Amino acid sequence: MKHQLVAGLCFAVVIALFSGHNGYNVKYDGGSLSDTTAGSELKMYIDANQVRFVKDNAELAKIPASAITEISYGQYVHRRVGTIVAVGAFTLDDGLTALSKSQKNFVGLTWANGDQKGGLAVQCDKSVYGGVLTGLEGISGKKAVSSESMTVKD
Repeated sequence: MKHQLVAGLCFAVVIALFSGHNGYNVKYDGGSLSDTTAGSELKMYIDANQVRFVKDNAELAKIPASAITEISYGQYVHRRVGTIVAVGAFTLDDGLTALSKSQKNFVGLTWANGDQKGGLAVQCDKSVYGGVLTGLEGISGKKAVSSESMTVKD
């Protein structure tokens, strides 16, 4: 009974934090969204039961929280999402990443909603990175996985 109460309170806190939220500014790195290109600025909204991606006030994707199959994060998340979804190569240049002084923070998301399967990788500013991960974990019940700890062949 105590575990259910604690879980319920945690979920309520996450919902309270994100209600009325103006969304997160993210940069699309690649994936299953056919109506946008890599490098596009998107707004990511984490609602109580779904994740939405919006570009220029047009909704590109609405992903039910129950359909989320994996959340990944790190510098190489685009490789993991590409492997899972098999949607092609993403556009991040590893050579430039290794030479840059600032770390790029990526979040990957895969989903399966009936016959519709997809995935994407977005780059987040360091100021919103933690909030995005916490929000996605909160609504989906999935624990985010570090892409650095995964073995993925290039």
